[in-house]
Amino acid sequence: MYLKLRLKTLASMSPMRLCVLGSLAYVVLYGGTTLLAQLAGIVMPWLATYGLAGLYLIGLCWSVYGVEMFSQRRRLDRLANPPPPGRRITNPLDAEAWYYGREGRKLKQSIALLVAYTLAFFLLVALIAWLWLSRDIYELPAGGGEAKALAQTVQVQKIIRTKYVVNPYSAIRFEVPPIDDVKLRLDEATEHAYQVGYGQGTGTPGFGAGTARGKVRFIRLRYEGGNWDQKFGIGADLNMLLEYGIRTGQKVADKTEFKSIAELRGFPKLKSPPLVYLTGERNIVLTRGETRALREYLLDRHGMIFGDNGGSMNFHRQFLSMMAAVLPEVRPVPVPLDDMIHRVPYPIPFLPYVAPHGGKVALGWWVEGRWVCYYHPGDVGDAWCDGHAGVKSEIWELCYQLGTNVIFYAHAEYAKWLESQKVHQ
Repeated sequence: MYLKLRLKTLASMSPMRLCVLGSLAYVVLYGGTTLLAQLAGIVMPWLATYGLAGLYLIGLCWSVYGVEMFSQRRRLDRLANPPPPGRRITNPLDAEAWYYGREGRKLKQSIALLVAYTLAFFLLVALIAWLWLSRDIYELPAGGGEAKALAQTVQVQKIIRTKYVVNPYSAIRFEVPPIDDVKLRLDEATEHAYQVGYGQGTGTPGFGAGTARGKVRFIRLRYEGGNWDQKFGIGADLNMLLEYGIRTGQKVADKTEFKSIAELRGFPKLKSPPLVYLTGERNIVLTRGETRALREYLLDRHGMIFGDNGGSMNFHRQFLSMMAAVLPEVRPVPVPLDDMIHRVPYPIPFLPYVAPHGGKVALGWWVEGRWVCYYHPGDVGDAWCDGHAGVKSEIWELCYQLGTNVIFYAHAEYAKWLESQKVHQ
């Protein structure tokens, strides 16, 4: 009954009122869905593309309607009150404006309206995007610690039991152990003999350049041309982030997230992400602007890329080609196992991998005393997933350790850079 009444109410409305309600409903639905998707960490790239196209068309229709209504009203006013002879009409909303000429005035006005509206729409979208992006900042968790390897220690403890010396000829019988009975107990344990972090800070593991509200975040990089969101979110990235927090004792974010390359520019220079994670198994397509933005992120903002081959030799070639465009003056080199990134906080005895899609050696791009990019050729992220891709426990444990090392390395290097910037200031 209620539904019938609502349908009758809608049927009785004028077309204009229906158009207004429909437009408002679309805007509310699109905005609400986008906001909820971001809060829930759900990736829906089609929503941004088609939703924005819908807003553009709705706005264009209302613009055409508004201009047409204004033009008709001006025409009626001129009929009622003719203007003085020789007076030029300059208002672009009026189809009788002198610069539209004498022929094809309506067509020329429509073209001018389309161009002006399109420019205004995309400028507004760019402004909103800039304001939205500029809100985000990245802060390290406050604290301190040392960048040292967790050592496997063997503790040898000599325990001498108390002995009783008794008369062997006593009427009471005793079982007397040998006087020199000594027990050696070997206890092998891995302990945190220090706090995992960098710098002089509070009594919690973290970074001296951090803040009380700062947290370690896991940010995946979104790009065009491939499946950047492979194994994104709960189950892979989140597992690694939680493991990092457990293993280091540092504060971590509640969930993982993703950012486009353009969004990296929205972070303030001294509050940018120390590390972004890039994976997939298909193509990587960057515009010239994105290539410049990525170079700026690595060199000017002291960022780092953690590349991970998600499943093909094609991705291997694509990643190397991307880095050649971003850093043409730097050549990739094998990352030694005795390098700090493979030793702190966990000593990595060999490079763990799920499948050697791009080889069995990690590659790195070295710039001014640090790794700006670390590329793993064997799908380390697959071992972070629930089920660990079926690999042995030794392998997925090493994959967690390697992920911890790379994340810590990037944040420690970023903390050093922040401290150096404060000294220069």
